Amino acid sequence: MNVLVTGDRGYIGGVLVKMLLEKGHNVTGLDINYYGENQLYPLDYSYPMVTKDIRDITLEDVHGFDAIIHLAGLSNDPLGALDSRLTEEINYEATVKLAILAKKAKVKRFIYSSSQSMYGVSSNKEELDEENSEKNPVTVYAKTKWKAELKLRELGNDEFIVVAFRPSTVFGASPRLRCDIVYNNLVGCAYTTGKIEIKSDGTPWRPVVHVRDVSNAFIAGLVAPQKLVANQSFNVGIPNGNFTVRDLGEAAQRVVKGSKLIFTGEHGSDSRTYRVSFKKILTVLKDYFKPEWDLIRGGEELVEVFKKTNFNEEQFRGRMTNRLKQLEYLRQSGLINPELRRAKGER
Repeated sequence: MNVLVTGDRGYIGGVLVKMLLEKGHNVTGLDINYYGENQLYPLDYSYPMVTKDIRDITLEDVHGFDAIIHLAGLSNDPLGALDSRLTEEINYEATVKLAILAKKAKVKRFIYSSSQSMYGVSSNKEELDEENSEKNPVTVYAKTKWKAELKLRELGNDEFIVVAFRPSTVFGASPRLRCDIVYNNLVGCAYTTGKIEIKSDGTPWRPVVHVRDVSNAFIAGLVAPQKLVANQSFNVGIPNGNFTVRDLGEAAQRVVKGSKLIFTGEHGSDSRTYRVSFKKILTVLKDYFKPEWDLIRGGEELVEVFKKTNFNEEQFRGRMTNRLKQLEYLRQSGLINPELRRAKGER
């Protein structure tokens, strides 16, 4: 299958592309390349890469592909808060434009990387499911993700199969590692400082999932029968995939021997607590999505990567593994302009 992956030079893209290639797919990447230099270890594969802003996508860019996996965008709430107008432009308008062009170009499948943030702050003690749970997006990032899902659903038909995946917070090793996401942050902090500082009381719930399992969900969207995925949304996670922050901290402490777990409690119980149901993906796509990674295995993998790359506290706290800091660096260096566009001639 000929597959276009947008955002291929990001955290998930660096893992997903390799998995697609290993399964025999022909892959082309399209990415503005904000994070191309943030490479903790070298790629051991090659494929065609197009360096382009997703806002400037054209019909020619999507011609000849059987499927698109759309990862590109401002990837979390802090990035989305940089500029609400730009977040709307990149995460919503460019997504819809890409899908319209893909449909016109006779692309058969459009796999969208959505977000669980659309559920908002949940007071419901029940696990949140795809269809019946209230959508209460609070941030601009969450609102654009939910709005894009609704618009993509309108575009879907028998010839243009649209499926949206809403990943839990991702963890695990990648050439373009992120340490600004919860479990990677805890393991990275333990490894580089010997301490795991948790600023809440540890009781808030967080669903998390390994980057390879998320990638396998996207691949399931490529290959599962149309009747199972067309115009569907799936929460992506593992069985019993909801953890308290204390659970995550204790897992990090297990994989980094001798590290100390500290609860500062400065944020109290933290209202950002939610549990998500993964029943749909684990039943409907059971023959195509089979998650394999848990916290300990994923944490041990991170530690091995840290050892091999001589990972240090500067990399952990700096722009190498923190996306907002990298964007701020690019802005301050004049490598991107206030519109988050690459300066002329920059790649």
